[in-house]
Amino acid sequence: MRNEHVTIRSLAVFDLLAQQADAMPVRVELRYDSRDPFAVHAVFQTGRTDAADVEWVFARDLFADGLLTEAGTGDVRVRPAAGDPDTVEIELSSPSGHALFSTSAPELADFLDRTFEAVPPGSEYAWLDLDLALEDLLSSEAS
Repeated sequence: MRNEHVTIRSLAVFDLLAQQADAMPVRVELRYDSRDPFAVHAVFQTGRTDAADVEWVFARDLFADGLLTEAGTGDVRVRPAAGDPDTVEIELSSPSGHALFSTSAPELADFLDRTFEAVPPGSEYAWLDLDLALEDLLSSEAS
């Protein structure tokens, strides 16, 4: 593991797309942490005082691939918007529902570029702290 821990954050707006309704903007904090080098955390800020923010964890490569072509299977899919190279769509499915978002492809690409500068593709394993990961796993099993 490297000693230089890096956290990269970016605020974005994802438009929630619904049939027969205007797009609803949702603030999303994108966070990349070199201690979890394969993942991008996205915290969807609901803006409601009676509801907690919703966090999804995405593979960093899924976002990168989804900027260029349809990527992902199952619960998460990312793809360029049809006919609009400046927009990317993110489709999420879970047992509790389904959501389709669109966001700025250049802004997402800029965020990803900063993560790739911090932890270049192919070097992720050098950033993993296996002792810490094992400790976390064992402590979560004990509780």
